[in-house]
Amino acid sequence: MPRKTPINSAAFSIHNRVQLIKGGADYFDRLEKLIDGAHHWLHLQTYIFDADETGSKVAAALVRAAQRKVAVYLLVDGYASGSLPEHFIKYLKDAGVHFAFFNPVFRSGPFYLGRRLHHKVVVADGSVCMVAGLNISNRYNDIGAIKAWLDWAFYAEGEVAGQLQSVCARVWNRSPRREKCILNTKKITQLPTERCDIRIRRNDWLYRKTEITRSFRDLFRHSQKQVTIMTGYFWPPQRLLLQMDKAAKRGVKIKLILTARADVPLSKYTERYLYGRLLRNNIEIYEYQNNILHGKIAVRDDAWITGGSYNLNNISAFASVELNLEVNNAAAATEVNNQLQKIIDNDCLKINKEEYYAGNHILKRFFYFLAYKATHIIFFLFTFYFRQKKWNE
Repeated sequence: MPRKTPINSAAFSIHNRVQLIKGGADYFDRLEKLIDGAHHWLHLQTYIFDADETGSKVAAALVRAAQRKVAVYLLVDGYASGSLPEHFIKYLKDAGVHFAFFNPVFRSGPFYLGRRLHHKVVVADGSVCMVAGLNISNRYNDIGAIKAWLDWAFYAEGEVAGQLQSVCARVWNRSPRREKCILNTKKITQLPTERCDIRIRRNDWLYRKTEITRSFRDLFRHSQKQVTIMTGYFWPPQRLLLQMDKAAKRGVKIKLILTARADVPLSKYTERYLYGRLLRNNIEIYEYQNNILHGKIAVRDDAWITGGSYNLNNISAFASVELNLEVNNAAAATEVNNQLQKIIDNDCLKINKEEYYAGNHILKRFFYFLAYKATHIIFFLFTFYFRQKKWNE
């Protein structure tokens, strides 16, 4: 019987430039410029697209692109973006934007069963792209005196953008209800690039893709000195927790940057149940104090980075459709490490083992345990949602 090729053996594309962008105004300014610079094709796929100030600006940029005869494809999650007003959608469609909801595998009456499209990607002309943790909404932007939730994006030019455009087209074309996106690769313009090893990693349980989860296993298995992880919703699968424990026990210094304030309180209580285990294994925990932390990025040994839509939890591992970029480049990894260390030094509170147990008596820790168990139960019911109206793809 022939040996199967491991998923993680896919080759890196090497002719790329990559840049880490902090979320907020910097990201949305870059997003608008990327859309305005598109000549032939533009794909935008996101989990949340709100019809607020930020969403309206992005929509206006998409409309401008469509009016320039750019083939614009906007795919949003059918659950998280289901509240988009009909007049907003009509505005996009009337301008020539190809708009669709990513709807579930099965639907009947008021319920549906399926995956969430958790992508946050944009790619123009197969030459420039961004892979992010940010949705299209005011909460991820700097609006007046209100600062954005902490998040990140990778801006990349080169071969990886062409590969990402093909991924986006395949995801779009899977629905028989949508007008097909047919790419003419002769029109794709590749920019002059440096050598930077990048590959696209995806998770999608329906197609048995577990590439990002496997990358995290490799992260813990192959780390030598240090791993720093920032994630907004920390609830890893048991196999990843075991790999993390093993790495810490062999002397790898592991730092976790988590949020002090969560938009989903149950997720924070679930995280705090795991704190005891982490602290016993000498894993350092830092809680970000300034605002809600929504970023999803990890770096290993000043050599390797992964970042995108994937949270280190069971939902990303087993339920959602996720996409990350994996960067194997020492200079980029060092820059990410420096950025994360600056946040640890300036904006985080370290969780001390003695203070954790002193400040969380046994009843409180039992409450965290109940939250952890409740999260498991909710997870099994995760893909069932009450739906108020029917959406057309």
